[in-house]
Amino acid sequence: MFLPGLGNEIMQQVVPWTVWTLPILLGCVIELVGGGYTRGVLDDGNVLHIGGIFPIAGRAGWQGGQACMPAAHLALEDVNARKDLLPGYVLKLHSNDSECEPGLAASVMYNLLYNEPTKLMLLAGCSTVCTTVAEAAKMWNLIVLCYGASSPALSDRNRFPTLFRTHPSATVHNPTRIKLMKKFGWSRVAILQQAEEVFISTVEDLESRCSEAGIEIVTRQSFLSDPSDAVRNLRRQDARVIVGLFYVDGARRVLCEVYKQKLFGKSYTWFFIGWYEDNWFEVNLEKEHIDCTVEEMRIAAEGHLTTEALMWNQDEDEKTISGMTSLDFRRRLNDALREEGYDIDKNRYPEGYQEAPLAYDAVWSVAMAFNKTMDRLSQIGKSLKDFNYNNKEIADNIYEAINSTQFLGVSGIVAFSSQGDRIALTQIEQIINGSYVVLGYYDTQADNLTWRNKEVWIGGKVPQDRTIIKRALRKVSFPLFICMCVVSSLGIVIALALIIFNICNKHRRVIQSSHPVCNTIMLFGIIVCLTSVFLLGLDGRFVSPETFPSVCQSRAWLLAVGFTLSFGAMFSKVWRVHRLSTAAKTDPKGRLKKVQPWKLYSMVSGLLVIDLIIMISWQVVDPLQRRVELFPLEEPLEESDDSKTRPELEHCESHHNNVWLSVIFAYKGLVLLFGLFLAYETRSLKIKQINDSQYVALTIYNVVIMCLITVPVTMVISSQQDASFAFISVAITFCCFLCMALIFLPKVIAVFSRPNDKAESKYNHDERPSKEDEERYQRLLSDNEDLQRLIVQKEEKIKLLRDRLQEKDKDIGCSKMTRIVSNPSVITQGKESLIVADFITDAGTSDSAFGGGMSVYTRSSRCSQSDIEFSDSYL
Repeated sequence: MFLPGLGNEIMQQVVPWTVWTLPILLGCVIELVGGGYTRGVLDDGNVLHIGGIFPIAGRAGWQGGQACMPAAHLALEDVNARKDLLPGYVLKLHSNDSECEPGLAASVMYNLLYNEPTKLMLLAGCSTVCTTVAEAAKMWNLIVLCYGASSPALSDRNRFPTLFRTHPSATVHNPTRIKLMKKFGWSRVAILQQAEEVFISTVEDLESRCSEAGIEIVTRQSFLSDPSDAVRNLRRQDARVIVGLFYVDGARRVLCEVYKQKLFGKSYTWFFIGWYEDNWFEVNLEKEHIDCTVEEMRIAAEGHLTTEALMWNQDEDEKTISGMTSLDFRRRLNDALREEGYDIDKNRYPEGYQEAPLAYDAVWSVAMAFNKTMDRLSQIGKSLKDFNYNNKEIADNIYEAINSTQFLGVSGIVAFSSQGDRIALTQIEQIINGSYVVLGYYDTQADNLTWRNKEVWIGGKVPQDRTIIKRALRKVSFPLFICMCVVSSLGIVIALALIIFNICNKHRRVIQSSHPVCNTIMLFGIIVCLTSVFLLGLDGRFVSPETFPSVCQSRAWLLAVGFTLSFGAMFSKVWRVHRLSTAAKTDPKGRLKKVQPWKLYSMVSGLLVIDLIIMISWQVVDPLQRRVELFPLEEPLEESDDSKTRPELEHCESHHNNVWLSVIFAYKGLVLLFGLFLAYETRSLKIKQINDSQYVALTIYNVVIMCLITVPVTMVISSQQDASFAFISVAITFCCFLCMALIFLPKVIAVFSRPNDKAESKYNHDERPSKEDEERYQRLLSDNEDLQRLIVQKEEKIKLLRDRLQEKDKDIGCSKMTRIVSNPSVITQGKESLIVADFITDAGTSDSAFGGGMSVYTRSSRCSQSDIEFSDSYL
């Protein structure tokens, strides 16, 4: 029957040597205790013996033997009661408890095999036990039929060539889960598993199927005993649809942690294994030290889905091979469990109650296979009683018989695939108001989903598979945009009006002496800057993402060119004032030189060329693009909205944006600083050639200050679209309005307050003075300067003569001295008298354009001191 040497060698290959000593000791103990149901049974020639390994009294894993072993004994009674089944033979079961422990199961199997009588087949439950038993049983030519093992690893025919199971593989759930995910539009799932082989292999199969279906597995978490960290990680990963794979004791710990982490309700969907008892989340809480109340467990469990292979025949009125219906079997099983001491009437079911039909049908499968094998063996003159652990021929006949077995059992149609797996439908349930409700069935073979439309979702709609991120583009406030556009438009209208005013009144001295072309250039620059305000407010409300880069480029060009035209014109004026004042210190006549307009225009052109070089290089090498700044997620305004808002803000940036901005700021900054220096140096100067130099200097002060404030502030508040737009727009409009007010308001007042100025009427009113008049005027100015210098020299000489007279003529009477001093003209007449040049023969003129001024009289050849005074304002 059994070869000890061969057996030792085989067992050493199957179980570790550390476990090998345990079976020997336990074998003796089990035999003393009674060996389960083997003690007291006579081994006559008409008894067919099978071994049974049931997990019953363990503390971990699946202890389904509590209900499966009574079901197996009911099957034995019914099989042996059939006269047409196994005629002349009685089926006998020898069993013991494995506690769902592989080591103890190896010991139980060892005792079953090493003790008479010879067992024709083994029944086993619990995936880890079946793995150990089935991998070893092939060495004894034994068929193993598992009634409670779902591990996908058991489908490996190379590793388990003699294994069959009435319990469907756990992988039968995966096609159903994939089908449900597609039905409800879930494409992103997470997996939480217990670190057991049955669940590891199930997850591997699920990952493969998800990959084929295009479903993303966002995370895969596992745990040994404490699921706290794993559940917290699910929350961090924003897992919404979660597949849970664990034994029932682990499921209770997971559900309690789910309640603590708030991973339940309208936003979450859980897939649990369906072979738990209906009230699994309400029982054994204190025993297993679950830190949640029954009510909390019910709240967390509400709405979860389960998938399970059908373990009960759904047609309760249909008679099965035993002559009973599934309802009849349930009644008998309940009666048997009551005798075992279970409070069935209060829904206190033992573990394994759902799998009890599988154990019942497993015994019937053994009987049907033996019955078919007996017919085949009788044809060659052999019987099942001839089987021993070395008889491969009879073992092959048993294998073929059970492989072709098919009948209607209390668990439904019993049939086996080529891998030895049970072919079965999958049932989908949902817990609604604390009770499981059947939602539908799925036939994996036919890919047919039967749906009852009874699902109930907590939020009234199907939960989402992720946090829906609604992108919300932050836009400039529309009223703010309209307000700034109106102000900018007003500025543009004023600038255009001033351009017209400047052109129409260019013949007026007050306009002519301020260089009207420079003023016009400045006004064009102001118009360009004000136009950029419109572009600064353009965002996703008005332009598409594709058009936005063009808007970015236009903004940069308008601001750069507008600043250069407006500020450059003012800068060129103050620079020329500084040059003239500097030249006057070395050459008094240099101050009187006429300012050539082309020098002013060339300076503006030079600044503009530098702008063009920088901007063209920027646009060609590293153009501005649309960059979106993302902000932290924001909660929805309504609680019913299961989504979050992701604010976004558009920016204009290039890859090396800081480099280009540094170049621009450095160049513009140098111009601003130099302009500020020139304005400070010429703050008190006022010359005829540029009569608004002081206003220009004041304008430059304000522009520099606004630029120094605006640039750093806007960089700090760039993420606040309204504040940034408002600050930049106000700065631009303020500078533009200030420039126009300081430079043009005095001119407008002067023109409208003195429309018929006498000095201007001399020059044919509406025409510019002739070239001859201008040259004559310049000669008068030169002569005036010469006379002033001569007066100063004579006054110094008079003072010197007075001092000498006081020293030499002390004896002269006081009256004579008084006469000499009080009438200096006596002294000044004669040879050294001051005579006005003979060429001044025209009538006296008065230059009212400079508000005060100079008077030259030509009626006499003699000129007094008062006749040659010159106002500083004329200079």
